[in-house]
Parts: sequence; C-alpha cells; structure tokens
Amino acid sequence: MKNIVIGSGPAGRLASLQLGKLGEDVKLIEKNHIAGTCLNEGCMVICALTDVTKFIETNNRFNSYGFIKSQLDISYDKIVEKIIETQKILRKINQEENENVGNDIIYGEAKLEGNEVKVNGESLEYEKLLIATGARPFIPNIKGSKYVLTNKDILKLDKIPEKLNIYGGGILAAEVANIYSSLGSEVNIITRSKFLKEIENETKEYILKHIMPDITLYENTTIIEAFKNKVLIDSDKEIEGIPFFATGRRPNSEIVDGFVELNPNKSIKVNEMMQTSVENVYAAGDVTGNYQLTPVARMEGIVAARNMADYPNKISYNCIPQSISLNMDVSFVENEKNNCSDNEKASIAIPGIAGSGAFWKILTGDTGHTKIEFDKKKNKINKINSISPSSASDIAYISYLMRKDYDLDDYSDFLEVHPSTDANYKIIKNMWL
Repeated sequence: MKNIVIGSGPAGRLASLQLGKLGEDVKLIEKNHIAGTCLNEGCMVICALTDVTKFIETNNRFNSYGFIKSQLDISYDKIVEKIIETQKILRKINQEENENVGNDIIYGEAKLEGNEVKVNGESLEYEKLLIATGARPFIPNIKGSKYVLTNKDILKLDKIPEKLNIYGGGILAAEVANIYSSLGSEVNIITRSKFLKEIENETKEYILKHIMPDITLYENTTIIEAFKNKVLIDSDKEIEGIPFFATGRRPNSEIVDGFVELNPNKSIKVNEMMQTSVENVYAAGDVTGNYQLTPVARMEGIVAARNMADYPNKISYNCIPQSISLNMDVSFVENEKNNCSDNEKASIAIPGIAGSGAFWKILTGDTGHTKIEFDKKKNKINKINSISPSSASDIAYISYLMRKDYDLDDYSDFLEVHPSTDANYKIIKNMWL
C-alpha cells in the first residue's frame, strides 16, 4: 500500500480525500467513528446545542417584548437523541466521500511496527504514512478525578445539570458555560488564571455582561478535589455542582513514541511540510500540538497529503481566525507577524449595528461590539475582536485579506451584503479611509 492514514478526524479525513483526488492509493484507518472529535465529541456537538440555546434566548427576548407569548418545554434527552441521529447521517456522508475517490476505510485500532501498520490482525506495508490521531481531554491529577466530566461526556448526560462547575478558562469552557446556563443550570467557571486570555479585555467584559450575565466567575483559582456533586477550591471553599473540566487536551501520540521525535508536551514534532523526523512519516491535526482548530487540522492534513503525493507545499499559521460559539458569536484574529510599536498603533471600537440577528437587540443595547487595531505606518490591520451574529463569517473573510497583506485602502472597493450586522466594514470604510 502506498499511503496509510491513521485517524479520520478533520486532518486525516481531508488528507485521505486529497490523496484520493490526486490518484493516490490510500487506506484510512479509524479506531472509533469517522470525522473524529469535531463531529462526535467536540465542535459539532457544541454548535448543535448552541443552536438550541440561541432559539431559547430569542424566545425569551420576544416574550419580554410582549409580542410573543410562549413557554418552552425543553427535552434534553430528545436533543441528545437528535444530535446522535444527525451524527450517524454525517458519518455516512463522510465515509462515502472518501470511498468515492477510491479510498479504503478500515475500522480498528492501528499499531505501528517499523514500516508496517498492524490492524485487525493484518499487517500493512506503506511507502508514506500520516499520523492524524488527534488529542483527548487532559484532566489534572487531582483527588476525585474519577467524578470529572469532559466534552466526551456531554451526550451521556441524561438531564440538564442543576448546578455545574466548569474548570478552565478557554474557549470550550465559555461555550459549555453558555449552553448550560441558557438551559437553566446554575454555572460557575473556575479558572487557574484569567478567563478568555485569547481576546481583548473589552470583548471579555461584554461577554460576561451581555451574553453570559448569570455565570459566576472564579479567576486565579484552583480546584483541589472533585466530588460527584461539588468541588473544593484552594480557599477551602466547597462549591456545589457537577465538576466539568475543560483544562486542555493531550496529544494521542503514543502510537509513534520512540519512532519519531516528539515535542516536550508529547505532541509530534513536524516541519513546515508536516513531515516528522522520519522522512516518509507525516503528522497533522491536534496530535502535532499546533492550533487545535478544525479548519487548521484540515489545512494541515491537505498540506501533508500534497507533500506525500510529491506536490511540495508548506504550512502557514499567520492570521488564523477563531471563534467562540455563544448565543451571539465572538470571533477574533491577529496578525502575529506584525511587530509595530505602540505609537504606530491605533484602535477604533464601536457597538454592533442593526441587521439580521441584531435588530431586536437594539431595544436592550446588546447588539455586539467590535474593536479593530491598525498599524498607522504600514496602513494594515493588526487584529480584530468582533461580537455579532455574523462575526464568524466576517472575520474569516477579513483574516484572508490580512493573510494576503492587503492595505486598508484596498477595502474601499469591497461591497458587503446587506443586511450585515458587523461593524468591521463601517469602521474600515467610513471611519478610517
């Protein structure tokens, strides 16, 4: 076999698809379900639940305005049932997509022995190998860790928790807090440092005030012990609620430990062509320890596949757009290559503007918030933090222009689709140019 790919998450699945389209022979090996964490335990589950909470938030808003009178009866077990039903449909589509380009998919646990991969009692030789085994939730070594839930357990819950203690201060912690707070849980976020360090402080404050006002936040706080329905924090205070940990992820690199070089955190070390220390072995996705984002995993998988098929290309991580899926989406991007001095920077921030998804928020003044930082000398955008119903698509588009190194003047010909709810275009076209 010319190419073997181990792991069918976003990186492995897209790499296999790319190799198949390039006419390469491929065996794709998957231990559990095709499409990996994203579809089965991660982003798609979060997005599905957030679709429900956005509806709940809109329903509550319209009730408060008095022109709709309705009372929701939420069935969490039915939500879970329909998510699982949808996952099965998507798995079938993802499998057919790979099979349609001639790829062979094998379900089983792969083991690596030199130039052979063993799976289901069969030994397979390869010319090129891609490791795309992803990552798993990391749980700190604390007393009572057996009681801790992670994102892997969301679809195992049989009801909405009355109280929930979320340990972690990153994007996943915020998304899970938003979901269960909207569903009626009493939610605490406990974080060892600061909450949402990835974004501007003004954006974080807006989230806490307007999007998740019912959350209780404990910053610079450590959980000492977990129990079934409470946690003990470092101030010797007990906080009631089921412990849910969003404390990072650990790469599933054990399959190549001792075979290829690993980074200190046990992720697989790769170069800009996604090549490991072994010439014919590549790695992509969360197992490499880079941005743990589905679009980045896809990009890495495609880069690896092209190099495996002898179409040389390199990865670039500049201006990676990110988002937080809340009842109003939060998106952000930064040009990490820009190193301008403070006196060369200028920032403009304005509230969100009216448009689809935002019109009925004007009455309460929570239409969103956008802040853009510019490099005055180079006439470039440095970074954007945006909260709006359309922020995810808006920031994705603008991050592309940032990667292509467009000047601010180049935005003057841009024509947005009406109604846009994002303030980016207003700032760039009307306040700066």
